[in-house]
Amino acid sequence: MMKPQFYLFFRGDCHAAMTHYADTLGGTIEGVFLNRDAPATEDRMPGGDALVMNLVLRLGDTLMMASDNSDATYEPPQGFRIQIEAPSLAEFERVFAALADGASAIAMPPGETFWAERFAMFTDRFGTPWMLNFTGSKAQAEGRAP
Repeated sequence: MMKPQFYLFFRGDCHAAMTHYADTLGGTIEGVFLNRDAPATEDRMPGGDALVMNLVLRLGDTLMMASDNSDATYEPPQGFRIQIEAPSLAEFERVFAALADGASAIAMPPGETFWAERFAMFTDRFGTPWMLNFTGSKAQAEGRAP
């Protein structure tokens, strides 16, 4: 079975963003390939030697990969959000506080919905769009697993 994976692009702050995600979500950075690591100069992307060509972050059994783009080629993400299901209300609050710190936009502040005890949509300071959900007791009420 094929399994989708995330691949994010950043404007020169890939390593900082992915390290923040690893720390916040309990992941491990498994590999970083920098621009300066390319075997030949012509294989490098435009920009400095410290730009990330590829970074792999493991979150459980999911891989989240990312790289930097130069200012000339970077485009902000659109048309999707990374959805995280928090296992508890306390964990929802902790993850929201960490990921939304310095957020560039909060489309929907944390609040109760008809499907969840707590839900929020925001774009973090690195430009990554998120949805954070804690279904809580509403899962049991509808017969769904949390």
